[in-house]
Amino acid sequence: MFRPRFWLLALLLMLTLATSCARRRAKREAATSTAVEPRSAEEIRRENVRDLAAVMADELKLRDDQTQRIRQVLATTVEQVNAAQARFGTDKAALGSALRRINTTSEGQLKQIMTPAQYQLYQQRKPQIQQKLREQRAGN
Repeated sequence: MFRPRFWLLALLLMLTLATSCARRRAKREAATSTAVEPRSAEEIRRENVRDLAAVMADELKLRDDQTQRIRQVLATTVEQVNAAQARFGTDKAALGSALRRINTTSEGQLKQIMTPAQYQLYQQRKPQIQQKLREQRAGN
């Protein structure tokens, strides 16, 4: 069985990858286009959540209603992570505790939305989902 630290790291990796890829893409678009309107951090977060949910839907063969509910869970998770980072700043112990709690809640919600087979596949395919999201971001 994986430890909570693994799930925390996996969640943080997904969120970090999604955020950093969106920033890189925004910078690349701004450099190559003169008429690009800057996007807000909120728009980037929404796009990241939408993209991650789409990759999960494809990899796990989720129904539309599941994808929508997962998108809501991911959006809430991102908001909670950002709030925890703002609240705890450099207090690593408090931030780690908050992120573990957020991750546990998020994973529990995802487990309720997915079928047992989908959730098991999700657990197995997390690295592939993250890689596919990175590749999708690099292609855009």
